[in-house]
Amino acid sequence: MPLPKLPVPNLLFRQLMTVALGLVGTGAFLLLSLPLPFLFGPMLACLIGALIGAPLQGLGQISVGARAVLGIAIGAAVTPALVARLPQMLASVSLIPIYIFVIGLIGVPFFRKVCGFDSVTAFYAAMPGGAADMTIFGAEAGANVRQLSLVHVTRLLVIMVVAPVVLVQVYGVSLTHPVGEPAAQMALSQMALMVVIGLVGWKGGLKIRLFGAAILGPLILAAIFSLTGVLHQRPPREALLAAQFLIGLGIGVSYVGVTMRELRDTVFGGAAFVVILALLAAIATEIVTLSGLAPPVEGFLAFMPGGQAEMSMLAIVTGADLGFVIVHHLTRILVVIMGAPILFRILKSREDR
Repeated sequence: MPLPKLPVPNLLFRQLMTVALGLVGTGAFLLLSLPLPFLFGPMLACLIGALIGAPLQGLGQISVGARAVLGIAIGAAVTPALVARLPQMLASVSLIPIYIFVIGLIGVPFFRKVCGFDSVTAFYAAMPGGAADMTIFGAEAGANVRQLSLVHVTRLLVIMVVAPVVLVQVYGVSLTHPVGEPAAQMALSQMALMVVIGLVGWKGGLKIRLFGAAILGPLILAAIFSLTGVLHQRPPREALLAAQFLIGLGIGVSYVGVTMRELRDTVFGGAAFVVILALLAAIATEIVTLSGLAPPVEGFLAFMPGGQAEMSMLAIVTGADLGFVIVHHLTRILVVIMGAPILFRILKSREDR
């Protein structure tokens, strides 16, 4: 059920409260020298605020625009050298459909029998696609939208907590790799070009109904300009830190209005499913690592079923091969987006018969 529209003054107050709480969380993480303060600080602060009933509200199009910044960063990593390496990635990319099938094979019975979801909601809750896309497809098929949205945002939340711990404790990487050059050290022409790419890619993607338009539209345009040698820098550090902050806010405020029953039946169930996903991701990582298809960190990030934006940000802060990681995540999203509705109709027709 969509949230009721708030009066403008009340809406503005809630948004200012959200930003203020996010800044407090960021400051606390910086003071304590905790990892990824601009992402985890606002995410944790807003999550706690949401669960205790603080008057929080997402920033709407401003938060969506943060994904455009990451789209440009990813597109800038699509270079002629990356394109030349694509044939070498085919073996690991070919594992993605099998990986998705196994997730669905385990996930659908899990949500039906353990969480008590109906068959439609269970199917779309198990699919490791984009949170927004799976919620939209599930709503059209008659799923419980509230349960779906909570499951997918919980998947993102838990993965964003677990993945950095694994990267540091298991793979021994630091999360302090520079995310980009300061704006003061970048050419104005490059930054102006990025602004145009972000706006045209985002709004143009919406006009042609491109799924994930805010990130994929700028990504595609940035990749074109990168391949032609016009764009040769990532967005400035300040823009990428702001994107982290807004993504963290967005995940935290997604829990506004969650009831104790939803926390018990849906959120905890979604968190338990992430443990299963983590085990499957670990198996996939071992397969591609032991077979020499990918280095351990890149293999882990490529098969961890988080969101494109969140996994891309982790790839940037670890200094991993961003191109390798995003090729696998785009493949996963494309396979799920294109295949899930078709597979659901096939299964539904069999169930009806």
